[in-house]
Amino acid sequence: MNGINCYFKIRITAPGTRRAWFSAPSAETEAIAEPRVARPGAQKKLNRVCLPPFFFLTLFAGNFSAQEKCGVKNSAFMFDEELQYKVIYNWGPIWLESAYAAFTVKPANLNGKACYLFNGSGSTYPKYDWFYKVRDVFETYVDTESLRPLKFKAEILEGSKNDRHTYVFNNSAKKVYTIINHGKAPVAIDTVKINACSIDVLTAIYFARNIDYSTCKVRDTIGISLILDGKLYPIYVRYLGKEVFTSKELGKYNCIKFSPLLVEGSIFKKGEGMVVWVTNDKNKLPIYIETPITVGTIKVKLVSYKALRNVEEAKIN
Repeated sequence: MNGINCYFKIRITAPGTRRAWFSAPSAETEAIAEPRVARPGAQKKLNRVCLPPFFFLTLFAGNFSAQEKCGVKNSAFMFDEELQYKVIYNWGPIWLESAYAAFTVKPANLNGKACYLFNGSGSTYPKYDWFYKVRDVFETYVDTESLRPLKFKAEILEGSKNDRHTYVFNNSAKKVYTIINHGKAPVAIDTVKINACSIDVLTAIYFARNIDYSTCKVRDTIGISLILDGKLYPIYVRYLGKEVFTSKELGKYNCIKFSPLLVEGSIFKKGEGMVVWVTNDKNKLPIYIETPITVGTIKVKLVSYKALRNVEEAKIN
């Protein structure tokens, strides 16, 4: 599969200011730094890019097999789709609806290439900002033909963290060029080697919705290559079979069930504790996610949607 060549030069604002961005062609960036790849046995702690409400971005990334041909034809979503979620914290008798998240798909153009523009945003409710404020925005430009990521950006405000990430993918050369700014720290520029199937966390949600799971057997593991926080992580999800799930907000659905391997983070327990349910139809809507954390449990519920591409065959009337 042919990739998209993304050569660029870099313009960077001073550390502590708001933005770093890419502009048009230069190949000199490839030699900026040595590639960094996270080894499978070295489960380093990530910073808060994975925390609520965007911790659940990572779990869909594991839902595609390590095939030589990673490109897929989209049949699961279309332009103008919108998904709305609420995030609930549970600890014993305590139940707090503390945050919300939204995902949208829009048409876009990047360097003359027709793209999907995926956007994911998440926020705590203002009344909980005193405890832990979250204002996150993620976006990715993705090739409409292959669903390969071309450019990823994230602005992450979580508690005292104020981070910015920009990744430009050179899929044909199997490299991604990264610019990462953690708060007031100096801007970190790097070139990371990837493989033919490496993908960012936001693209992974939509990529996974186009995978055929009909050949999976219960307890099968599906390997993935995830670019996260400027590093490459080889992880997996475990297929747990099919199950009927009842949503208080949306009704009853036939679902597919997974357990992704989590990389240890600030609040997450390493392992397969997280479970996700997606509709067992052509839409493959992520309906519900649940994961234990250091203290208590996080639950993420789909509460509304619009502009679905396909008929809801998984919904039980």
